[in-house]
Amino acid sequence: MTNAESGVTNVAATPVRQENALIYFRSMKPLLPLLARLSMRLPIARIVVSNALFWLVVCLIGAAGAYSDALRHQDKIGFSALLMRWCGDHVPVFVLGVGLHLFNRHRPDWFVSTARVVKGYLLVLLLFFPCELFFIVAHNCIYNDMPLSFGLVWQRVLDMRRFGWFTEFAWTSGTYFGVVAICVWHRQRQRELVWRQAEHDNLTLRLALEEQKLQALRGQLEPHFMFNALNAISALVRSNNPDLALSGINRLSSLLRYALAASQQEWVTMGDELQFTRDYLALQRLRYGARLQVRIEGDSSAVLRADCLALLLQPLVENALRHGLDEATEPGAVTIVFASIGRALEVRVTNPIVPGALPNPGAGIGLRNVRERLHSAYGGAASLAVNKENGWFVAILQFPVHALMAAEAA
Repeated sequence: MTNAESGVTNVAATPVRQENALIYFRSMKPLLPLLARLSMRLPIARIVVSNALFWLVVCLIGAAGAYSDALRHQDKIGFSALLMRWCGDHVPVFVLGVGLHLFNRHRPDWFVSTARVVKGYLLVLLLFFPCELFFIVAHNCIYNDMPLSFGLVWQRVLDMRRFGWFTEFAWTSGTYFGVVAICVWHRQRQRELVWRQAEHDNLTLRLALEEQKLQALRGQLEPHFMFNALNAISALVRSNNPDLALSGINRLSSLLRYALAASQQEWVTMGDELQFTRDYLALQRLRYGARLQVRIEGDSSAVLRADCLALLLQPLVENALRHGLDEATEPGAVTIVFASIGRALEVRVTNPIVPGALPNPGAGIGLRNVRERLHSAYGGAASLAVNKENGWFVAILQFPVHALMAAEAA
């Protein structure tokens, strides 16, 4: 007698039944975009939909496993019936998950305390767990077309095998602690996002303040430079040499163009800054004549490509002129030496000290301005030190540069 005649399902027909099972999975795909749009508009709907989707996936996996077992045992049971049974048995834990999420929405600080978590767990076991067992037994009675009454259902709850009790206890406990973990993680994530936003706002505010400070310092330096340059032109005018004064005015116009362009940008190359300093020294040479001698060393192509603050070098040279040549009658050399030290650039500006000379009056704006700009732009990574060495006044400027490091790496 063949399998068909004996009424036993043919195993070769199982691919058709498996294809029917996949239909249920594919039928859910058009619903997902609709559920996603709904959950984004309504917070409570998002909680319900996310929980429903999670438990639907669990039920689909469980029903697929049960359906596979039924195929192996050649049981005549449809996948839809198994899926409906799994969904019905998991309604209580679905309700528990939604309820815990809604409770956390209104009392977000409840699950922070370990004592409250334990207290909530005991309340779930005391109040929810018996109701869950009652619901599952009643659902099985309906599924199996058995008489339904409160006493009969409760008796079946009491007669339930210990493994059944343990399984439902595991589902309840897993749901409770899973939702608590998600709520705690979500709260920590929200706090971290708030902290990061506050830190970002604080850094943005500090950056804005530093930029305003740099602009104020640069605005303070530009009139200082113009005053000193005009003072040099005034000295040329008083020398009764119109040609020399006119040449100084022409040089001053190019200096002012650079200062105006530098006021629109914070960073320039050391090549631009050095050229500006050379033009400034050329203007001052009209005033000091042969007494002004300049020596520049270490101005390699890599150094000239290095980035620096605008109007950074000129105040050091101006300081050397005011406190060196202004009080001297003999020729004096202003030396500018560049050197790479690790990932930083060092600039030394030296001038001779005139013995017995009175201090040149001044407000000290130049060096103080340079120090403040270095601190605002580089923090503690840059410095300006001044000292006296063997009859020479030395200003040592150090600051990190990125263009220089890129050039050395190349």
